Amino acid sequence: MNTNSVEFFNTKDDEKFPDTSAIIIAAWHLSNSENIGKIIRLAHNLGATEALFVRESENHRESKIKKTAGFSYDQMNWRFISENDFIELLGSGFQLTIVETCDGATNIYRENLPQKTILLAGSESHGLPENIIKMANKSVYIPMPGGCKSLNISNALSVAAFEWYRQQIRV
Repeated sequence: MNTNSVEFFNTKDDEKFPDTSAIIIAAWHLSNSENIGKIIRLAHNLGATEALFVRESENHRESKIKKTAGFSYDQMNWRFISENDFIELLGSGFQLTIVETCDGATNIYRENLPQKTILLAGSESHGLPENIIKMANKSVYIPMPGGCKSLNISNALSVAAFEWYRQQIRV
């Protein structure tokens, strides 16, 4: 039995999303270095254009990020950017899709996600600020039928990013 994932996925030619689709995965004011590493790895797994971490200072534990991201740390295009730089990026041809439990958010599984999107989730403790929520083209939430009503940010971005991917490859 073959358990080598590289060999396995090299045989799957039909799983690439169209050239007209692109995703940037972004996180707002994260404080947990492991979450940053997990999001870098997620973006690399998905073939995202880049991973963005919006925060005013880079006070993070690089060794933890590197350990969690694995070889994606050096292979994936990722960076820290300021809030102002993020807001300027919003006019670059990508629509902003936020994953947030806010007024007006719709169930992600009932929403058509944009072909070119910046997928953004907020900090572990405070979510997204109101001004960013108002800038979003789409606000979605992930339904949680169980007793716990929150997901770790890297898990939430994973669910949302792969729902975007599923929508891009469906025929």
